[in-house]
Amino acid sequence: MKRPRRPRASGRTAAWLLAGFAAGYWLGRRFRQEPDTVPASRQIVNHVSEAIISADQSNTIVMANPAAAALFATSVEQMVGSPLGRYIEPPNADVDEPVDYFRPGSGRAGRRATDYTVMGLRGDGERFPIEGSISRTNGNAPFYTVVMRDVSDRSRVQEKLTRSHDQLRQLSAALQTIREEERTHIARELHDDLGQLLASLRMDLTLLQHADGTPSESLRLMRGMEDNLLTAITSLRRIATNLRPRALDEGGLYFALQGLRDDFIERYAIPTTLLADEAELRLDDTASTAIFRIVQEALTNIARHAQATRVMMNLFRLNSDLLITIRDDGRGIRPEDMEKAESLGLIGMRERVWAMKGEISIGTDEPQGTRIDIVLPLHDHLV
Repeated sequence: MKRPRRPRASGRTAAWLLAGFAAGYWLGRRFRQEPDTVPASRQIVNHVSEAIISADQSNTIVMANPAAAALFATSVEQMVGSPLGRYIEPPNADVDEPVDYFRPGSGRAGRRATDYTVMGLRGDGERFPIEGSISRTNGNAPFYTVVMRDVSDRSRVQEKLTRSHDQLRQLSAALQTIREEERTHIARELHDDLGQLLASLRMDLTLLQHADGTPSESLRLMRGMEDNLLTAITSLRRIATNLRPRALDEGGLYFALQGLRDDFIERYAIPTTLLADEAELRLDDTASTAIFRIVQEALTNIARHAQATRVMMNLFRLNSDLLITIRDDGRGIRPEDMEKAESLGLIGMRERVWAMKGEISIGTDEPQGTRIDIVLPLHDHLV
């Protein structure tokens, strides 16, 4: 019967174990005042890429390798003899020995580095997150060895992911609210507008049925019915257009964008230029709808926030990509404004672009205003 094989440690874990062992071995012999029969142990400690420090029970650093000095932006000479709290932020005032700098609890020695994340202090006082694995070497003078790495980049990525998830949750909640508001608005329009028109038509039809036969009276009633029908048709078209622009289905993306531009100019009196080629915008329904909504949201943001006097929209194909540029001459946008929780319009634009595997950048234009640049791959959307 074969004996089960032990799982092998990863390359980085093995390096940490080797470095920690070498540091412990070298310091153990040093504190026992034994000759260093293995000089290579000190060389290993000095040349590994991991930062290593050792401290005695009084929290005084007794050894630091060059990688540790580089990590804390200082020198080995300055670290040795300094209190451990100068470079690793203590969790509280009640710190008796080095192990207390890490998470409370028993049996911590020898655990993986991911078990302990603490705050480091560089030579200039800058705080930064580090990941450390601590182990204890027993003897006449027990001491602790910590192998560390800087995890600032990982922390920033985690913070960005957390912020992105929060924004997506807020966007999802906002979309639910908007959906309910749209349903309420449509129901109100159907009831107050079309409902009243249809009721009026029914009354006119009843009067027409009971008319005394006078041609002038019948003609008056029929003209009123015709006016009500035309008004009802107009209302129905307006409601349908708000749900989905008819131009997308009847004329395609180019004509839908033209209609969007014309409506924007009529409503806000802001001169707006659309530069595009109809042939380059012959796309499938998925891409056409997404692009229309992206441009629509951009114009909505301009109307609400930009205080612009002119807008320019440029859409053109470059190989199999569609490049979209939307510019205004308004007050511009600050980077912090784009990260606000209430900037749901910008978040929605990004989500539509990313859903098409595209790229989007939003920033301040020169000499003033805001510029939105979008690149959308069209491999699967050409017709």
